[in-house]
Amino acid sequence: MKSMSVRDFQLDTACPDTRLLVEHVTSKWGVLVLLTLDDQTMRWSELKRAIVGVSEKMLIQTLQTLEADGLVRRDAHPVVPPHVEYSLTNDGREAAALLAPLVFWAQQHVSATPA
Repeated sequence: MKSMSVRDFQLDTACPDTRLLVEHVTSKWGVLVLLTLDDQTMRWSELKRAIVGVSEKMLIQTLQTLEADGLVRRDAHPVVPPHVEYSLTNDGREAAALLAPLVFWAQQHVSATPA
């Protein structure tokens, strides 16, 4: 894949959908949901335990937003009690793969940065 520079694209008001998708993917909880679901299927309660600090409200909103964006798949099984599983779509896996190096970079540099 060719390396891209800022000059290769423009996130201006001409394409508000692109800006909105970038905001969803790079939001605090969006990044964590995408990376947590990478290569696995999880129930809501598993996600809640895995993503430390996320409130129920924010997890629900983030999952709904990423599902509407086509990045998260929600599979509801018709059983009692309800059984709902979340996983990434192909686009979601692609987004997670792009985010992972950035998060890895941040982890490597946060300890090297003086407080």
